[in-house]
Amino acid sequence: MSKFIDLTRIIENGMAVYPGDDKTILRRSRQLDKDGYNNHRLEISMHSGTHIDGPMHMTNCEKLILDFPLETLIGEGVVLDVRNQEVIELKEEYKSTIREGSILLLHTGRDKSFGTKEYFLNNPVVSKEFAEFLVERRIKILGLDSPSPDRYPFEIHKILFAGGVLIAENLTNLDKLLGVDAFEVIALPLRIKADSSIARVIARVAE
Repeated sequence: MSKFIDLTRIIENGMAVYPGDDKTILRRSRQLDKDGYNNHRLEISMHSGTHIDGPMHMTNCEKLILDFPLETLIGEGVVLDVRNQEVIELKEEYKSTIREGSILLLHTGRDKSFGTKEYFLNNPVVSKEFAEFLVERRIKILGLDSPSPDRYPFEIHKILFAGGVLIAENLTNLDKLLGVDAFEVIALPLRIKADSSIARVIARVAE
């Protein structure tokens, strides 16, 4: 038996987006009593809510998010508690915790302030040394419950992308994984011809 924990933010009309990004518009486009069926229409940036960044997002790369094999999007999960750290540095104990081919989740605790200016513009950042270690360790995805692993000029994005690491942003509920011995992460973007994609990200915990 398995228990599933949803790490995905809910998509709703007017959902908060990164400053300057396009609004999220979700509306009912058809009504059962009028049209004979219900339908909804969604207008959304691929970087709104919980999403996965592909290398085309910030590098001169033509590889679309749908070009990544499913094996890249599913893997052994590792969560680190990095709350109250403005710069997330590499620690010696991480070298034995983070295994090759894993999906690393950083619990910053910032998801509780999602939608605020502070959340989007004053996020904690991953150090260059740590990012380079993650590339060397060949992890599949770096996921965070914050909007980004860095800020302008987004050097960490580029280091990770150059090393084949995808980035999952705006996760939530990572606190529910603290203390869990083993879990699997399933992070599925849309099968879409785009640089990146909104995604459903879940953790499967063995019971």
